[in-house]
Amino acid sequence: MKIQSVKDASFIPYGHVVEGYDLTELLEVLVKTSEAPEHVIYVPSSPELEATPAMKDLQDNEYGGMPIQLGYCNGTNTKLNCLEYHRDSEINVAADDVVLLVARQQDIVDGKLDTSKVEAFLCPKGTAVEIYATTLHYAPCSAKKNEAFRVVIVLPKGTNTDKPEIICKTLEDKMLFAKNKWLIAHPETGEAANGAFVGLTGENIDIAALL
Repeated sequence: MKIQSVKDASFIPYGHVVEGYDLTELLEVLVKTSEAPEHVIYVPSSPELEATPAMKDLQDNEYGGMPIQLGYCNGTNTKLNCLEYHRDSEINVAADDVVLLVARQQDIVDGKLDTSKVEAFLCPKGTAVEIYATTLHYAPCSAKKNEAFRVVIVLPKGTNTDKPEIICKTLEDKMLFAKNKWLIAHPETGEAANGAFVGLTGENIDIAALL
């Protein structure tokens, strides 16, 4: 595996760099109001982030007026562990250099995806990227050895909150892990131990040796 860039043409199937917004204040608030621990934390909705001008800009322009939430994913990580997708695009705004591990939903066959399909892309500090709805992704990875990251996560309001109670009608229904969150886990992970759908085959990718 090599680490490419979100600015490379090879990222086009997965998403694109979002331009035209001043996200300086958003990232300053993220750094001031959130921790970056040795493990990974995720907060779906942050009142401090949602009080910045970026909230209205992203809601109206990027999501066409749909209600959204601004949260964050922070911490230290080098492993793939799982892949998830939503019924919509997700925007990541990086306060630090991060590596995004992504694959295509179209490559899931009978609920399985071989991790050899996963690609790695560097998202530089200060960069915002749209990750398309059909792009499988999960927690970002550190871009520098033993260094934590902070990333703003923008999604439709309610995403990644409590899972609705459903009767499974399809194989995909078994992957539903939270509201608007379908997830497939590697068998070696804590998510799998906690009941997540196991669908990743092959190596649980670790990019530590590439940093």
